Amino acid sequence: MDLDTGLRALLVVSIVSAAAPFVCALLARFRVPQVVVLIVGGVLIGPQVFGLAQPASIELVASVGLGFLFLLAGYELELDQFWNRTGRLAMAGWLISGVASIVVTGLLAASGLVHAFVPVALALTTTALGTLLPILRDNDMLGGSLGRFIMPAGAVGEFFPIVGIAIFLGSKGRVYGLLSLVVMCVLALGLAWLPRLAHLDRFEEISHQGEHSTSQTTLRLTVMLLFGLLVFASDFGLDVVLGAFLAGVVLRRWAPGDVDALEDKLDAVGYGFFIPVFFVSSGMGLDLGSIADAPARLVIFLLLLLVVRGVPSFFVYRHDLIARERAQMMLLTATSLPLLVALSAVGLDSGEMLPENAAALVGAGVLSVMVFPGVAVALNRRAPASLSAGGTPPART
Repeated sequence: MDLDTGLRALLVVSIVSAAAPFVCALLARFRVPQVVVLIVGGVLIGPQVFGLAQPASIELVASVGLGFLFLLAGYELELDQFWNRTGRLAMAGWLISGVASIVVTGLLAASGLVHAFVPVALALTTTALGTLLPILRDNDMLGGSLGRFIMPAGAVGEFFPIVGIAIFLGSKGRVYGLLSLVVMCVLALGLAWLPRLAHLDRFEEISHQGEHSTSQTTLRLTVMLLFGLLVFASDFGLDVVLGAFLAGVVLRRWAPGDVDALEDKLDAVGYGFFIPVFFVSSGMGLDLGSIADAPARLVIFLLLLLVVRGVPSFFVYRHDLIARERAQMMLLTATSLPLLVALSAVGLDSGEMLPENAAALVGAGVLSVMVFPGVAVALNRRAPASLSAGGTPPART
């Protein structure tokens, strides 16, 4: 690929990215999330439709966008939540989904519809927290009771499948994958505790002085941390999204200086450019031919995402959320895409996953992003004003 081809592809992608907010504004009555417009735009400019750009020409930038997506998801994660009721319910819901996924995937494998058991089983337990964050932020859904429960549920739905990828689908075996995972977590914990263990007064002083100048010290350190853990994960045969997620978790406790200002800068860099490129790239890479040849597979996987990952949430939170909020939790936890792309790639590389299943799985993820959050947002808009603003739900009798 020459430089001119890459620049032209980035120009086309940036046009789609810049147009997305205006398209959403024009379609405001339909409450279309920007993620949907980006994915559909990617389909239109991709090789399957108009052929204006090829996914390979923006692969590196899209990978950085995926990294930023998981970095910001990890950054939003409050580890303390895992020790209280919200965290325990999130893990209980995921474990129920895990058991259901094993049973369902086993039945699909026995019928000959699925060959790659582990990638498909893990795929049905994922939640796209990083994908949901901008949608939830834009619609003021991170506050109140729903926000308290969706954050740990989404984090579990991203982190646990990533751990499963590291252990069961690592390129160098399960034992090596497990050891590498432990080393990676220890490294992340070490980085998180480093400021407390060492006297870094001079380091903090320099960071403070340069964070709002042309030096942009904290932003540069953050990008270095992200790429460092991405490279470390890749070298040890782990999925790079694990490195990005851990980088976000570390950053929340490690970042020097004005943390609020840093968060604004990360939003600007991530959501302003890199993350939209990832979503457009996902649309460009969608294999429409394989989906058209076997559309039933896409429908089956979409329904399984809702049943296996979403339905347990409706019942797990029955004592904590009203029916409307539980329906929203069901839809939001069933939303998945980035890890489905990664798992499909792993399955195809190993030769175990059927190409039509890989296309259907990614297509189901795209549809889940296009449909489920939109319905959840619509339910939120229909709620009484006091509840949608995070008020106290009416007492149950």
